[in-house]
Amino acid sequence: MKPGREAGPQSTGRVVASHGRDASVVDDSGREIHCRLQGRRLAVVCGDRVRWTPAHTEAGAGLIVEVLPRRNLLARIDSRGAAEPVAANLTQLVAVVATIPAADFGLCDRYLAAAEWNGLAACVVANKCDLDDASGTLAPTLEDYARIGYPVLRTSKRLAEGVDALRERLAGETSALVGQSGVGKSSLTNRLIPGVEAAVDEVSRASESGRHTTSTASLYALPSGGELIDSPGVRDFAPPLPAPRNIAGGYREIAVAAADCRFRDCLHLREPGCAVAEANLAGRVSARRLDSYRRLLTLAGQLAGRGPPRLRR
Repeated sequence: MKPGREAGPQSTGRVVASHGRDASVVDDSGREIHCRLQGRRLAVVCGDRVRWTPAHTEAGAGLIVEVLPRRNLLARIDSRGAAEPVAANLTQLVAVVATIPAADFGLCDRYLAAAEWNGLAACVVANKCDLDDASGTLAPTLEDYARIGYPVLRTSKRLAEGVDALRERLAGETSALVGQSGVGKSSLTNRLIPGVEAAVDEVSRASESGRHTTSTASLYALPSGGELIDSPGVRDFAPPLPAPRNIAGGYREIAVAAADCRFRDCLHLREPGCAVAEANLAGRVSARRLDSYRRLLTLAGQLAGRGPPRLRR
């Protein structure tokens, strides 16, 4: 994006929060400046590197004039197929699940697929693990994630070692906590960064569904090194999808098995000689993950008819 008319000397900084046409930027000295975006076409997300210039605006003391090139962009698609940016310049996704609200592992799979397609490290955190798992699905599903290579951490208010292990994994990374509303992402942020007054998700006992309390993504510097983005909780998530034939790349164990399929364009549905189907029968690909992949494949096919998703500003 090209900068508009300069209002003064320009500096670089990092967007730590974005609110429509306003954003908070931390400069290289660690000072936070409240800025307004210049022009209607300029858009930023949490994690962006930007150029800004001092200026008196309704939002504060700065004007963002340019977004520097992004290494990557985490986005989600809405019901119309438009891509909504969530955060930029990440190195790691941390997918958080819990027993209450009941874990949506399909949602977790889609976050992990987004990490695979964006070249990000990823891990799974089971929060509130001291509570009873009425469904009985949490432990075996976590074991499946660990078997296919995703680090799995267990945290709760009573298990300090779990938060310590998470703190160690976050060190030196730019990580985003993602997951359902109510799983306790903001509570984890509060424990990882003492003094941060992050909103804590409340859970409705009647419906066991989360109520949104974190409304926008916020970036924090971790005392142990690295950066953490606490993203808003969601009820559903799907990343911008590649072509249907490339969906398997988001499921690492399916991608490994697919190398032995008889046909290179196999979609792992009912094709003859499908090595993924054989791996499923042998227990190397779980039935749940295979079903999760096929659901995303169906969505990719639906969206392919609309053309590539456009990015909403």
